[in-house]
Amino acid sequence: MWTDTHCHLDASEFDPDRGAVVARAVAAGVSQVVIPAVVAGNFEQVRALAHAHGFSYALGIHPLYVMHARDEDLGRLDRMLAECRDDPGLVGIGEIGLDFFVKDLDAATQQHFYVEQLKLAKRHELPVILHVRRSADQLLGGLRRIGVRSGGIGHAFNGSRQQADAFIELGFKLGFGGTLTFDRSLQIRRLAAELPAEALVLETDAPDIPPHWLYRTAEERAAGATSRNEPGELPRIGAVLAELRGWTPQETAAITGRNARAALPRLAALDGVRAHG
Repeated sequence: MWTDTHCHLDASEFDPDRGAVVARAVAAGVSQVVIPAVVAGNFEQVRALAHAHGFSYALGIHPLYVMHARDEDLGRLDRMLAECRDDPGLVGIGEIGLDFFVKDLDAATQQHFYVEQLKLAKRHELPVILHVRRSADQLLGGLRRIGVRSGGIGHAFNGSRQQADAFIELGFKLGFGGTLTFDRSLQIRRLAAELPAEALVLETDAPDIPPHWLYRTAEERAAGATSRNEPGELPRIGAVLAELRGWTPQETAAITGRNARAALPRLAALDGVRAHG
């Protein structure tokens, strides 16, 4: 069975048919999905969705949304982490991090919310799910400075081998998804093929980061073509990783699932929920 370590199931793109999306994922063999929050306003929603479907969730403020966040949101996060301490569905703090690709995002504000959320991760002893986009070195610096020891996942990792090794040394797994399926993604495919097997986890980031079979060019989008990534695409993404590594799909699901539970230990308590729910 497959584990999707990063899926925004609460996104509005899924509003018309969320139940069908989940059913397709389960039918495809996806047994667990991690739903990360992105703003304080959707903390309750991601928790409710996770509980409704036997999935898991993380709570955090995404770097793309910190410009509209307030310090009160950090207090809200702290309180909810305390309230949900005994909820096995809460597996980490995320999606948090830094994004130096998108223009007009204030670096100081991003750093403030990143560091404060790392402090919460340390206080609550929870792993973190990191947004990594042209920011690997700065993220690593924050982890070392705050002394986060709980590890986590570097989501949609696209850094260098040296940066990958640095995250792994700090106890992190690295997430690979739709980008892996493009032949032109040479660096990402090379990392997926060469990194230690125990460092890899799979994700869809649905509805974002579509695999190549769902990708639409700018011209196609202008002409009205649409596509939407779903957690049910994970086995096909996993099959690409299997080919790169010389594994069977079954081995790939088992290895990446085991790695996900090492990165987010609370996942293990949920393994029987769907079977018995």
